[in-house]
Amino acid sequence: MTKTCLFEGAATALITPFSGGRVDFDALEKLIEFQIGGDIDALVIAGTTGEASTLTDTEHRAILTFAVRAARGRVPVIAGTGSNDTAHAIDMSRFACRAGCDGLLLVTPYYNRATPRGLAESYRKIADETDRPILLYNVPSRTGVHLSAEALRPLAGHERIVGIKEASGDVGFASRLRAEFSDSFSLYCGNDDITVPFLALGGKGVISVLSNLFPREVTAMCRKCREGDFDGAMADQLRFLPLIDALFAEVNPIPVKCAAAMMGLCREEYRLPLCPPSDGVRGRLEKLVGKKQN
Repeated sequence: MTKTCLFEGAATALITPFSGGRVDFDALEKLIEFQIGGDIDALVIAGTTGEASTLTDTEHRAILTFAVRAARGRVPVIAGTGSNDTAHAIDMSRFACRAGCDGLLLVTPYYNRATPRGLAESYRKIADETDRPILLYNVPSRTGVHLSAEALRPLAGHERIVGIKEASGDVGFASRLRAEFSDSFSLYCGNDDITVPFLALGGKGVISVLSNLFPREVTAMCRKCREGDFDGAMADQLRFLPLIDALFAEVNPIPVKCAAAMMGLCREEYRLPLCPPSDGVRGRLEKLVGKKQN
């Protein structure tokens, strides 16, 4: 079975800007233009980095609709529509399809700690009731559940489940996914610090936090991998490693939103329980963002 490839290269897990407690749509439009102007290959809207867990359903829908209109078909827009409640995920996913999103990103149901069978049945039901390509999202550090090969095997033949964002940080697990499921799923890296090793294993690209700040550079790094210049790509990876470490020194998206505000891309405003970073992390970001800009 030939499945759709949603994108190759770099997709930005876009932050959601706030102002005065509300979504700042003016800033969101500027962020989208900054990304597209930086040659980004795709946008992920209302994912983990977009603080989806504290968006109301009304805000979530409005952001997806706005992003599709702002992107104007220039890059694929992938909607974060996962939930710990399968019915809610279906409802939000159906809306994203109607709004014109090009694909869906579905995180593993958090808190429930579903069994492999439960995960497979949940994903199959969502896929059966929607009409866009789906990326599954494995991030056990945030959800408390691991998307195992056992859960993936029943889904391998579903025509709309086309890829996996693998964010466990385990390159060995990624290699085993590649070995078993290369004909079933496109693999996307979900950890900025291992983008190049992941792509060397045959990954299609990265869904990146770093590219909120440097879309052109992350896109270029992925392009080098596609062209076989892994030495050049690894040099880029290592050059950005101190900044990547700082971006994850506190829970994402606290540091990246702080850094984006330093660059004038948005206001530094979060929703509790997220809060501004420590002085130490802020100081690291000030040095690194300034250094990267010079």
